[in-house]
Amino acid sequence: MNAPTPLIEVERLDAWYGRRRVLHGVDFSVGAGEIRVIMGGSGSGKSTLLRHLLGLQRPGAGTVKLFGVDLARAGERELQEVRKRIGVSFQGGALLTSLTVGENVALPLREHTRLDESTIRIMSRLKLEVVDLGGFQDLMPSQLSGGMVKRAALARAIAMDPRLLFFDEPSAGLDPVVSAELDELILRLRDALRMTIVVVTHELESAFKIADTITVLDAGEVLMTGPAAAVRAAPNERIQDLLNRRPREVQVDADAYLRRLTEEEA
Repeated sequence: MNAPTPLIEVERLDAWYGRRRVLHGVDFSVGAGEIRVIMGGSGSGKSTLLRHLLGLQRPGAGTVKLFGVDLARAGERELQEVRKRIGVSFQGGALLTSLTVGENVALPLREHTRLDESTIRIMSRLKLEVVDLGGFQDLMPSQLSGGMVKRAALARAIAMDPRLLFFDEPSAGLDPVVSAELDELILRLRDALRMTIVVVTHELESAFKIADTITVLDAGEVLMTGPAAAVRAAPNERIQDLLNRRPREVQVDADAYLRRLTEEEA
């Protein structure tokens, strides 16, 4: 029997900002029902990779496919259909401050469906119940705590019942207790709604708690993809530096620095 097609396929992905190469031949795939954590330190290329996965940035080389669709070659209508099947929970929540919590959650339903208003209100309240925010639909985002903003943003991300859900740094700025509660919520979502979830994070404790598989990025390269236990035990020195928070020695090559400045000016 043929293996099922992965929901995400990334092959030999390169990304550039001007003359600076940010991603170097990134390869990985994500199967249905999986929680995949993309982990790495600051500047490792995580955010750039996420923008490619969302179709917000075109590859310098290589391909990114969601549901078998090559995002770089898809037309606008095909991209719209793909995006209706995904949800995104942004790092800062990105709630619209002029709308109530309930209106924020209802927004995707109003924009992309023909449901009547009473059905939209019911569905948005159901999604708020899923993230433990039942009864908060009439509050404004400014009246919520940091953890509540994250959960409200998550309710909006799942409003359309996506098959594929992306989280950008879900634990950023949260205290350890609230962060742990959000981790539990991610696990419940996967089990209850049978979603495939991709989490981009640098938080090690959260990554190892929720991940089925971890992809480790460093300096734009995939160092390893594997189960959490295998990543913990990896002999790769760069992975162990990340896991054990060991600083690296930074060596400055003055000649190379001057050459780079000269090239940028040219």
